[in-house]
Amino acid sequence: MDDFLEPDELSKAKLNLETSRIAWKELLRFFAAGTVIVVSPQLDLIEVAYQIASDNQSQVAEWMQVGHIAKMPDDLAREWLEADTILWAAVVKPWVLVQQNASDIH
Repeated sequence: MDDFLEPDELSKAKLNLETSRIAWKELLRFFAAGTVIVVSPQLDLIEVAYQIASDNQSQVAEWMQVGHIAKMPDDLAREWLEADTILWAAVVKPWVLVQQNASDIH
């Protein structure tokens, strides 16, 4: 049975396949709609997407409380637009999760 993934591993693998690099300017319409969530580089983007998709409210609330995930603030959106920032993004409808690589932060 080692050839088969557990359901949570399969879900994470699917999320990983749907994750890509994208310019922030391509996500502005989602920002305008209020559906962008910023994920700290300290967290694994796929794990965050999985926990949101799994409706793990306690984990999501904990990350929000410590500031590891948050709705996109206006000042950061402006900064990323001016810098033409490229991000990692994952979609967990209705949310678009974005993350800047730690190595890309100046």
